[in-house]
This record gives sequence, C-alpha cells and structure tokens, in this order.
Amino acid sequence: MDKNKLQEELKKSMLARDELRTSVLRLLLSAINYYEIQKGGAGYVATEEDVLSVIQKEAKQRRDSITEYEKAERQDLADKEKKELEILQTFLPEQMPEDKIQKIVEQTISEIGAVSIQDMGKVMGELNGKLKGKADMGMISNLVRQKLAL
Repeated sequence: MDKNKLQEELKKSMLARDELRTSVLRLLLSAINYYEIQKGGAGYVATEEDVLSVIQKEAKQRRDSITEYEKAERQDLADKEKKELEILQTFLPEQMPEDKIQKIVEQTISEIGAVSIQDMGKVMGELNGKLKGKADMGMISNLVRQKLAL
C-alpha cells in the first residue's frame, strides 16, 4: 500500500460521500505526511513499509481507544473507533491466524534458548523481524510473556 493508492481511495470515498471512510483516510494521509516531515522534511517520500508502519500505528491507537472507551462504558465512542479500525484494517496485509503465531513464538523461544522473562527482549527482536506487519505485536508480546512466565 503506497501513499498514492491511499489518495485515490480518498477521492473514491469523497465521490461516494462516505463520510467516515473519508475522515479516516484524511487522518491517515495526514499521519503519513507528518511521518515524512519527521523523517526528512519536505523532500522525503514515505516508502510502502513506512506507510504500512503508520497504518499499523493508527490501528493500534484505535484498539487502545476501544479498550479504554469500553472500560469507561462509552459504547458510542467505542463503536465509532471499531468502525474506523475496520476501515484501517482493509489497508493492512492479511493477518496471520493465532495458532500459526503461537507455533512461531514457541519455535523462536526454543531456537534462542529463552528460559525466563529476562530473555523477552531477544525473543521479541527476533519475532519482530519475522512477523512485523503480519500480526499485532501487542498480542505477540502477550504470548511471549505467557510462554516465558511458565
């Protein structure tokens, strides 16, 4: 997914008068522009990997907001965030099923020889390279923590 494709999606959603999708795409393009400015100023152009990273960050923010809104019993706000998250997920690559992720986590732990929670950094570093963009790193972190706490 590159920035130009997102701009085309924005045009389509504006023509279709899809207010929520238009709003999410505007926020996403704004976040990508901000990322480009932070990385190298006006001349920097975000790569596909950069765009993917920004989309994942925005999706994570939505997941966190949903959790907080549900704790505060604000279902109306949680529902809005869920709809935004669904739109963002259409721009992310297919996520790996949880059972496959568990196998990769277990395999990586045994490859590294991790035995305690102190080894979590090594395991996460290795998994980040293997699973970045294919799975939610927060969920992976929880799985690793569970496996190493045993």
